[in-house]
Amino acid sequence: MKIAFIGLGNMGGPMALNLHKAGHEVRGVDLSAAACDKCRAEGLPIAPSAAAAVEGTDAVISMLPASQHVEALFLGADGLLGRLPAGTLLIDSSTIAAATSRKLAEAGDARGVAVLDAPVSGGTGGAVAGTLTFMVGGEAPVLERARPLLEKMGANIFHAGGAGAGQTAKICNNMLLGVLMIGTAEALALGVANGLDPQVLSEIMRRSSGGNWALEKYNPMPGVMQTAPAARGYAGGFGTDLMLKDLGLAQESATAVKAATPLGGLARNLYAAHSLAGHGALDFSSILRLVQPPPRKG
Repeated sequence: MKIAFIGLGNMGGPMALNLHKAGHEVRGVDLSAAACDKCRAEGLPIAPSAAAAVEGTDAVISMLPASQHVEALFLGADGLLGRLPAGTLLIDSSTIAAATSRKLAEAGDARGVAVLDAPVSGGTGGAVAGTLTFMVGGEAPVLERARPLLEKMGANIFHAGGAGAGQTAKICNNMLLGVLMIGTAEALALGVANGLDPQVLSEIMRRSSGGNWALEKYNPMPGVMQTAPAARGYAGGFGTDLMLKDLGLAQESATAVKAATPLGGLARNLYAAHSLAGHGALDFSSILRLVQPPPRKG
């Protein structure tokens, strides 16, 4: 298939490359010259603009930071949706408000463009390995049409429901992820402050009732897991500000349906404090720094 891939950041870049390596004719585009250069160096053709990227394509995939970027790209005065012929497949893998995804799906339906919201989980490692989890909202026949593409980027594909359902599933997942990362960081910081070896404590908790994804795949304590961002000064990975955005979306959704999410609200406030302290660009596991006691003197 001829595919336009818009958004070549930490997640989008590897996803586009996996489609390219699978034999699809992919043209990528990003506002960041560095992101484009990185993908170009690995053989991905780069289009001069988003408008140029979508010319003659069978499918468009986007991976953008927030709702406003998706709306501006597709639904603005010069939005790309107006350039797509009927029958085009549009897969938006951004994590955005479910209301925006529904709005995009409705606009696509009016033009005969098949739209799916398909946010992902699995981190940058999953994006590179092609083992992401897709949480898909939209019509089942459209998902089946998209499945051959999604399978080149992910190992797990779930149909969450109608338009916007993928986004709702994603923010539920990420709210839980934010909460469990804070709890894991607190527990590790407490143990280390009391003289425990973080490697030993991590293994004890991993194999006990406190076991969770952070301990298995993404340990927040430096020196414990060499594949985690903590081993790289929290560079790369899933940024604190992105987690803060997702936790904000979860709170907006909770307010709309009058759901009680006290831990989700607390997690959002803690990540906001962490961001305000200057750590917004660091991986979200750097929340350890917020709960870690200062080193003892003397």
